[in-house]
Amino acid sequence: MEHLWAPWRNIYVKHPQEVKGDVFAQIAKSTDDEINYVLARGKSCFAVLNLYPYNTAHLMVIPYRATGVLEDLSDDELLELMTMLKQMKAAVTAAYHPQGFNVGINIGAAGGAGIDSHLHVHLVPRWRGDSNFMTTTAETRVHPADLATIYATIRKHL
Repeated sequence: MEHLWAPWRNIYVKHPQEVKGDVFAQIAKSTDDEINYVLARGKSCFAVLNLYPYNTAHLMVIPYRATGVLEDLSDDELLELMTMLKQMKAAVTAAYHPQGFNVGINIGAAGGAGIDSHLHVHLVPRWRGDSNFMTTTAETRVHPADLATIYATIRKHL
């Protein structure tokens, strides 16, 4: 039998984070970008690593203004959102050389949004073969790097 040791993931078991209110609004107001893994800030949105990533360097671009409705965003907010997404994609590509990406917005709880009151765009790097038996049979993802390392690596390319 093979054993997979990932002790850095123990923080999620020993110290589950209970977030009250809008976690994205809390991060937006914070000035401690490194602790919150905020990669970039613009006038109307910011980019942050996903704390529960699907893959290495999975990040989100989030408007500062809390809304779960895409149509609520102004044209300027949408433009900056997409411009920052493009910037993050370029940085992740330079840092990790993925072979593809998934980009998505889950709108509403029925649409899969975990935080449905605050719109956010996911950028998920993909590599051939990144889905393996662990995901299929054990409902477990194996991440080869910790968030602090990923954060520092992407920041070097911004």
